[in-house]
Amino acid sequence: MKIHRYMSLLLILLIFNGLLMGCQTDTLPSANGYSDNLVIHFIDVGQGDSTFIQFPNGETSLIDGGSRKFGEKVVKYLKDLNINRIDYLIATHPHEDHIGGLPEVIRNFSISKVYMPDRTANTRIFEELLLEIKKKDLKITLAEGGDFIIDEDNLKFLILGPNRNDYSETNDFSIVTKIEYINNSFLIMGDAERDSELDIINNGYDLISNVIRVGHHGGSTSSNMEFVEKANPDYAVISVGADNPYGHPHKETLERLREIGTNVMRTDEMGDIIFESDGYKLSIRTFSLEKQGKSIKYIGNKNTLIFHTIECGSLPKEENRVYFDSFDEAIGAGYKPHNNCIKWEGH
Repeated sequence: MKIHRYMSLLLILLIFNGLLMGCQTDTLPSANGYSDNLVIHFIDVGQGDSTFIQFPNGETSLIDGGSRKFGEKVVKYLKDLNINRIDYLIATHPHEDHIGGLPEVIRNFSISKVYMPDRTANTRIFEELLLEIKKKDLKITLAEGGDFIIDEDNLKFLILGPNRNDYSETNDFSIVTKIEYINNSFLIMGDAERDSELDIINNGYDLISNVIRVGHHGGSTSSNMEFVEKANPDYAVISVGADNPYGHPHKETLERLREIGTNVMRTDEMGDIIFESDGYKLSIRTFSLEKQGKSIKYIGNKNTLIFHTIECGSLPKEENRVYFDSFDEAIGAGYKPHNNCIKWEGH
């Protein structure tokens, strides 16, 4: 099975004049401006996935590009950030809601490296993606669990999956990545389901993360209890379209996440969701708050009029939340600080 699938991918790529290259090539220096912070953008692309990462070393990565109709939005989003190069372009697996926007991305940006799994699709969008890769004379690196994309003292970008070439489901071929920056870490799951999750667990990878981008849009066949318990994230981001026909996110997944005390954030409710880390603390911004020039520092409970830090383990349900970008703003709105997470002498 492994040989058969590898050869099938090789054959398709040979049709496009031998794109495939199993080894990595030197990365050109990033032309993007950067700070010392790690910034991860979970871009709202409806019922699809797209994650853009600005690393503190100046490099960038785009993981998936949503469906074809969101390609222009992803391009505009990156251009609004003054991005001109993507150092690591990752197509997690060949489903249209993940790779559909990538041909437009490749046409608009300089790309250094491309990562894909050893899985093909007999679809027009997959062939278009390969054609755009060929036009830029790019080479494809086959992603495998255990590989490092970035391996620096305080910054790691590593691949946790796929770990086999004989999965029965295309979703399990998804490239699963983890980012570690000093004391903060993020898991980005693609559409990985139970078999891939079990392989990741059995391979002994460190799964502990502050944030997990939930697999398969919150579908019940992903984010199994053993996996989410080992990851134990503070925040779970679900990329999902409003009123989608699949019923995502499924209630079983939401229950698992809430059972371990994870705070769920959804793109269909919050739009673009942005995490920024200095390696020790996280700040969160969302599309609606970005328009007001705000970042989330505190989260209030509309029912109790108590507000919490974003790291608090007692945050209210999404429908009961109100967001503040300063302590004084929360106090001015009539909210009182939560005794367990905020030390306050009072006014």
